Amino acid sequence: MKSTLLAAALAVSATAAFASAEKYVLDPSHSQVIFNYDHLGFSTTYGMFSGFEGEIMFDQENPAASSVTVSMPVMEMFTGWKPREDHFMTEDFFGAAEGDLITFVSTGIEVTGDDTANITGDLTMNGVTKSVVLDAKLNKVDNHPMANKPWAGFNATTTLVRSEFDLGQFAPFVSDEVQVQISVEAQKAE
Repeated sequence: MKSTLLAAALAVSATAAFASAEKYVLDPSHSQVIFNYDHLGFSTTYGMFSGFEGEIMFDQENPAASSVTVSMPVMEMFTGWKPREDHFMTEDFFGAAEGDLITFVSTGIEVTGDDTANITGDLTMNGVTKSVVLDAKLNKVDNHPMANKPWAGFNATTTLVRSEFDLGQFAPFVSDEVQVQISVEAQKAE
């Protein structure tokens, strides 16, 4: 009986914790992940993912109770040079097929300032899941002037070690560390 009451109490408190979180869905036209890496010491090479999907359960009063889930098609990567994109999709790197996704699911949020937080989550890429930490900043929460809806914007950064995701071809000549910059806008769900 005690365990049933404890389970019920935990369920009620968990429901209360998420009751103030509001669902926001990513605006695919204004959400990007930009990555860069050192190429043989000669240049910094850039790539981007955009047009992806995701949702944020955003609790503005208690940001630590928020969560984020994002998925992006691997084959939507853009580097500005089609032969490089094609090479990234080969067995040298992703071995990607239509429908393959990169996903991020938050597992915890540590508030670090008035508008900053470290978002820890599981990043799954190339069939490998690793915990990563995003250094995130809330840019703005307001009514969107054109859409006339509540809107939120966030930026985040992290560094990934590509060999940890079985993407280490040509390392260390091509840097194993990849710098990632994320910028997303999200609208409050109807």
